[in-house]
Amino acid sequence: MDVRIKWVDNAMFMAESGSGHTVVMDGAPENGGKNLGLRPMETLLAGMGGCTAFDVKMILDKARQNVTGCVAEIHADRADAVPAIFTKIHVHFIITGKGLSDKAVARAVNLSAEKYCSASIMLSKAVDITHDYEIINIDE
Repeated sequence: MDVRIKWVDNAMFMAESGSGHTVVMDGAPENGGKNLGLRPMETLLAGMGGCTAFDVKMILDKARQNVTGCVAEIHADRADAVPAIFTKIHVHFIITGKGLSDKAVARAVNLSAEKYCSASIMLSKAVDITHDYEIINIDE
């Protein structure tokens, strides 16, 4: 896997992935940025969120759960001093669907956290990551 980071202007950088996609990262105005993209640490958190949400959805699909929505809301606390590393990360899943099983959702969240999500498993070596979920069953 390869990514190329290219400086654009002031505090703005463009991340170009080996798969041909781009993400704009920019700093806050107080740091010379123009607020035109994600901060680098937000990008890291978004990558972890995308990884775990992808896993949960795929696991639920394989369990034949009728998922109509999958949201991962992530909150991270950071250290006050430099380096301002993440000190805690919490992932809250909101799974919407028809006839969803609590057991299947719990299993999907746990499997992602403990076995499949490379990003969160890697980050968990340095930061406490917790997960919870809510299920919204809609009428058929």
